[in-house]
Amino acid sequence: MHRYAACWAAAVARLGGVPASATQWQPLLLALTVRLARAAVAEPFVAEPAYEVGQAMVDGDLVDPGVLDWAVRSLGDQFPALVLPPTVHASTVASRIPALQGALAAGFAQALRTRTFSQQERIAEDAQAARDRVELALRDSEARFRAVFVDVAIGIGIADVDGQVIDVNRSFAELLGYSVPELREINVSTLFYPDDVAGMWELYQDLLAGRKDAVRVEKRYRRKDGSAVWTDLAVSLVRHDDGRPRFTVAVVEDITERRELQQRLRHQASHDPLTGLPNRALFFDRLAEVFAGAQPEARVGLCFLDLDGFKAINDSLGHDLGDRLLVAVARRLADCVAGQGHLLARMGGDEFVILISQNAGCRAVRAVAEAALAVVAEPVQLGDQELSVTASIGIVAGPIAATTASELMKAADVTLYWAKAEGRGRWATYDPERRAREQAKSALVVAMSVALERDEFTVDYQPIVTLADGSICAAEALVRWRHPERGLLGPDEFIGLAEETGMIVELGRWVLTRACEAASRWLRDFPDVRLVVSVNLAARQAGDPSIVATVSEVLRQTGLPADLLQLELTESAVMAIAGEPLPALRRLAALGVRLAIDDFGTGYSNLAYLRRLPIHSLKLAGPFVDGIRSSDRQGLVDGRIVDALVRLAHALGLSVTAEAVETVGQADQLRALGCDAAQGRHFGPPAPESEITRRLAIRADNRREPVS
Repeated sequence: MHRYAACWAAAVARLGGVPASATQWQPLLLALTVRLARAAVAEPFVAEPAYEVGQAMVDGDLVDPGVLDWAVRSLGDQFPALVLPPTVHASTVASRIPALQGALAAGFAQALRTRTFSQQERIAEDAQAARDRVELALRDSEARFRAVFVDVAIGIGIADVDGQVIDVNRSFAELLGYSVPELREINVSTLFYPDDVAGMWELYQDLLAGRKDAVRVEKRYRRKDGSAVWTDLAVSLVRHDDGRPRFTVAVVEDITERRELQQRLRHQASHDPLTGLPNRALFFDRLAEVFAGAQPEARVGLCFLDLDGFKAINDSLGHDLGDRLLVAVARRLADCVAGQGHLLARMGGDEFVILISQNAGCRAVRAVAEAALAVVAEPVQLGDQELSVTASIGIVAGPIAATTASELMKAADVTLYWAKAEGRGRWATYDPERRAREQAKSALVVAMSVALERDEFTVDYQPIVTLADGSICAAEALVRWRHPERGLLGPDEFIGLAEETGMIVELGRWVLTRACEAASRWLRDFPDVRLVVSVNLAARQAGDPSIVATVSEVLRQTGLPADLLQLELTESAVMAIAGEPLPALRRLAALGVRLAIDDFGTGYSNLAYLRRLPIHSLKLAGPFVDGIRSSDRQGLVDGRIVDALVRLAHALGLSVTAEAVETVGQADQLRALGCDAAQGRHFGPPAPESEITRRLAIRADNRREPVS
């Protein structure tokens, strides 16, 4: 902070036009630097301290435009590196620094405006006093009047009721670039700008009619060389003793520099200092205007653009080159939309937005997006560096009456994310149905985090039968979610989300525990059957370093013999176990647990690798089984594939279970092909534990019946 404050003090000494050294200014500027630093990292973030810093600069007489310009630019260029801690994320800096810059400039402008108005009031009071003295001099002595009229530093002009100049003082003449004699030949109306004439005439008529005693306005005059000069104009009417208008007295002060400063400050507060484009604040102002003034049938379109891989360019080539690239891209985008009536703004960082408020049909908005992608993709030559960059664009277009400004921006942000996720260098159009699905998915993720605590999950079991005699030999545990709002959800609707969020590890342990508890009860009640329970392990579960310890602990807690537990892993899950499945699988097999590869034939295990795996069974993928029931060529091909897979498994010493068996014909074909076991709707759908218990009880009763 001391280094930044020293730089600031040096800039003040160099630019500020104040009779003081840099060291004299440093304590004040260090205090202001501390306030800015605290504001930049504060939570929640507000830009108000920067507004107060801008006011403090004016209060400290740091009013030179060059000092303000340095302060605003250095906030973006030097402040993050010299002041902010390295722990502050770049996205936080990118979003907050522009707000601090705008607030500082706004505070400076407001304080300067207040000071200027105060000074102006004193000048006006002086002018009023001068006017009083002029009027008194006219009555008392022409000599005294001339002394005041000629020597006063404020411009004074006298005109008749028709606007013809009667006399002016030297200050007035110098202000407008004329000589005093030249102005005495001019009507004041010729000095007005055309746009100002009507309003000035109305004010003049108010004076003549007595509706106003005096008028004070900020007004442009046209100088002799054609240039404009802005003045603080005060006009009063002098009447004859009988009340008739006699002439007008105008007192003028040159405020051109002050207005230019105000214009610059307004521009800086509403435009990006790097690219010169409208900034985020101005964009949202314009967007609000579009919604406020729209007709019922009006449409609005938005292209939200983000450069692909810009952070990598900044990190590898430096921020200076990155800034030059942003300037080049901004210039190209501005040229692309110039003349079409669209608003291009920089939202911060490498994000730009194009607001299309006229002819904003979907096709027209897409055309703008495609043109923007094309100009961004053209190589950029920056010195001896040629850079190529692409962009992703989120497109939103539709009736203004059907949305709000806030919803429009949210939709654009979401759609930009879609474009990036789909490969970058492209545009994506907002799809409310897709958004609704994503929101439902997000809601499901949130609900899942507490579903276990609320005991909303349950386990069903699908019987697995031996094809040779049709007897039940195993049951596959399948988790279900009794969602309080959406009803019963199958695993396809939430297991993927559980894997994405990492919750699959906790959920998987719960399912494993419930399944082993059920198998222990079946073993206790039907010891002769020794029913195997089969539990699926997702890829993320299989890759968990604690999987072997988890399985061992569950078996110990439930008392289930290890050989009555079968763990099903897909080929991809097997390959995902830390990139080296053999040690983990061998430790599981060493426990005595059976291992099966689920959905075999849809993954990527090669035969040599399959031979080395410590597995016991293959479960044929449903599509192969489904295909064998047709008599066409594809059915014959699928039959041969199943035959080959069964032979392969048996050659490796593995048993084969067919999934998704729906018909008697499929079961007969699988039996004929030598398949060992099967499961599917033909043998029974997934059902509660009690249904498996019922089937086992029936089997036990049948075995006890005497043979007649």
